[in-house]
Amino acid sequence: MVALPFQTLTQFPPPAASMSPTPSCMEKHAMPQNLHGRFPSLKVRRLSRRLLLQFLGFNPILLCVYPIVAAPVPEMKDLEVIRTFKLASGVRIQDIVEGEGSEAHEGDLVEVNYVCRRSNGYFVHSTVDQFSGESKPITLPLDDNLIIKGLKEVLIGMRVGGKRRALIPPSLGYINENLKPIPKEFGPRRSLFSHTNEPLVFEVQLLKVI
Repeated sequence: MVALPFQTLTQFPPPAASMSPTPSCMEKHAMPQNLHGRFPSLKVRRLSRRLLLQFLGFNPILLCVYPIVAAPVPEMKDLEVIRTFKLASGVRIQDIVEGEGSEAHEGDLVEVNYVCRRSNGYFVHSTVDQFSGESKPITLPLDDNLIIKGLKEVLIGMRVGGKRRALIPPSLGYINENLKPIPKEFGPRRSLFSHTNEPLVFEVQLLKVI
């Protein structure tokens, strides 16, 4: 399927300093071993709201209806999208990097880094500190009773080293407050649960299948 014009929510560092930081190179050299060295962190960046809404199927002209309450969003560097597709459940996915490690299946326990945003591009929560860039990967069980269903569907079929971006409808998101991933801090947790009735955009990197 033809990739849509869409800018990345995050930029992942290359597997090694000597490698060129292009998606094709990352695909070629992504390995399941020593991933914390190869993928030490995600760099949380701002996303162009106009391009994000184009991906989500909205007309950017409609933005004028809503008040702007945040600082201007700087432009970002494009990453090549390998493919864009929609699952039967309604989850829309973009493959950014195809991993070459172990594949995640239903019931597995996986380690990931992720960034979650509202569909208008505003940051909600992440495993990466927005200021220091330090990442704290989390483990997630691929189980409908423990994780939001939409994110489970995104992770199933991914290989270690891979990256995906997805739009998750609210019916497949935080339908109750016990589903992971949930930030530990009060502020981000309150922000997350105040937006559970709207679509959320996740960009996720699969680090390990445990």
